[in-house]
Amino acid sequence: MMKLLLDTHIVVWSLLEPQRLSRRVAKALASPASEIWISPVSTWEIVLLGARGRLRIKGDGDSQRWIGEAISRTGFREAPLTHEVVMAMAKINLPHRDPADHFLAATALHFGLTLVTADENLIGGRGYSLLANK
Repeated sequence: MMKLLLDTHIVVWSLLEPQRLSRRVAKALASPASEIWISPVSTWEIVLLGARGRLRIKGDGDSQRWIGEAISRTGFREAPLTHEVVMAMAKINLPHRDPADHFLAATALHFGLTLVTADENLIGGRGYSLLANK
């Protein structure tokens, strides 16, 4: 079984722009043998993107409602932000200081998940399992 943690843009692409996913990532997400996880950090980022007008949601445009419904509809599992996740940050190495990326990478490490991303900064990091959208 593959346990996949989706980076924020992968969550959005999988729901709104699946054509942006590589064949390999799309296959992994569609596999019945995969568990799909998202972090509250991604939910927060999606809500912020919607509030800033950087994410266009059809209908009423409410990103908070949209992501809540998507989580319910898709069965995404929640990868909680815990004290242990924060402490796992010391075990990862990223080439930048974006706290959201650090939380996601540490979450993947702590829960034994594979982080799915197209973010070159995360692809260039070390200390966690990765599936690159290339």
